[in-house]
Amino acid sequence: MRQNHQLISLTMAATLLVGCQASPTASPPGADAGTSGCNADAVQHFIGKTATTDLLEEARSQAGASVARILRPDDVVTLEYDSQRLNINTDASLVITRLNCG
Repeated sequence: MRQNHQLISLTMAATLLVGCQASPTASPPGADAGTSGCNADAVQHFIGKTATTDLLEEARSQAGASVARILRPDDVVTLEYDSQRLNINTDASLVITRLNCG
């Protein structure tokens, strides 16, 4: 009987340890498995330019991002991190002040 309890305890402990193992990182929704993600360094040359819808798409493409958004100073934004998203921060006149991924 005692061996039975030890075996059950060992089995339960092993099951718990397996459940604690880290799983491989999944790609964000909408990300292609072959892409390396957003690269904000590739689009820093847009700083100082006026943000437009055409520029938004061009910057998104050059950065390798799956999505992009223009953020004005008073815009309300979600705070979840998305490694595939390019953020284009502007001043009140839509002049680009910062570009980053996330």
